[in-house]
Amino acid sequence: MTGRYDQLTIFGGNSNPELTREICNYIDIPPGRIEVFRFSNENIFVRICESVRENDVFVVQSFSSPVNDSIMELLIIIDTLKRASAGRITAVIPYFGYGRTDKKDQPRVPITARLIADLITVAGADRVLTVDLHAGQIQGFFNIPVDEMTAMPIIARYFQEKRLERPVVVSPDLGNTKRARNFAEELDASLAIIEKRRVGNVDKTEVLNLIGSVEGCQAVLVDDEIDTAGSITQAAQVCIENGAVEVYAACTHPVLSGPAIERLALSPIREVVVSNTIPIPPEKRLDKITVLSVAPLLGETIQRIHTGASVSPVYRGVGSRPIR
Repeated sequence: MTGRYDQLTIFGGNSNPELTREICNYIDIPPGRIEVFRFSNENIFVRICESVRENDVFVVQSFSSPVNDSIMELLIIIDTLKRASAGRITAVIPYFGYGRTDKKDQPRVPITARLIADLITVAGADRVLTVDLHAGQIQGFFNIPVDEMTAMPIIARYFQEKRLERPVVVSPDLGNTKRARNFAEELDASLAIIEKRRVGNVDKTEVLNLIGSVEGCQAVLVDDEIDTAGSITQAAQVCIENGAVEVYAACTHPVLSGPAIERLALSPIREVVVSNTIPIPPEKRLDKITVLSVAPLLGETIQRIHTGASVSPVYRGVGSRPIR
């Protein structure tokens, strides 16, 4: 039984069209008809090709490369839907870019995550659905409802099915300890932590030491995203040096920027398990990368938001189907 908005419609921008199609297939509805393109002067233009008056509309758009274009597309799509009299607009943001800029950790720097939240709200979104924010406090940057889902149970179930003999979950840094601890509970595994210090103003880190033991174990490195892969490959090397027999890596968001692919290819990591919140282009698809779909997670959540049902059961109620 539905509430105020009887018609569920899902649109997607250009950032992750395959995920949009998978979500629609899960719900068994066709994607909404939309045109999003750029003029020769790089201005973005959006045209909604069907009526959305009083519809319950969901817009799927990851803030993936090119990040700023993806953000601008989402804002213009939301504005277009608002002006087309959509009943309710939910921004589905599988990967929330700029999530690392969530506080002033040095003088005269922005809090860009808050700025993006304000832009989405002002554009006309009524609520937000996202997956594994880099920092939980980003939810509080919005003055509209935010549902933050997690792909970690999906990834954990994948490792459960692998039946590792002596797994130990390793957090690549102290700030990620809670996520790693929860993941370790899913695998009934022990926990270890890499203590590190970030050096300078660039993406460089200095690994200090390993808290816990990985000797004779299969180490599973867990983080919310892999960007340049510097931290995760350094952590993998530390695990090998401390006696780990195998090293795996797991994350929700495969940003894979800069030297990430080369670093992962040369690293001792046996397998990198990620989700499809961000599409991986062909030139970055290493044989050691396994991609799991979050379409069932998002599809089920969208249906529950549409009908006014609780989304809490979704956290552990969907599978871990590999898509490659």
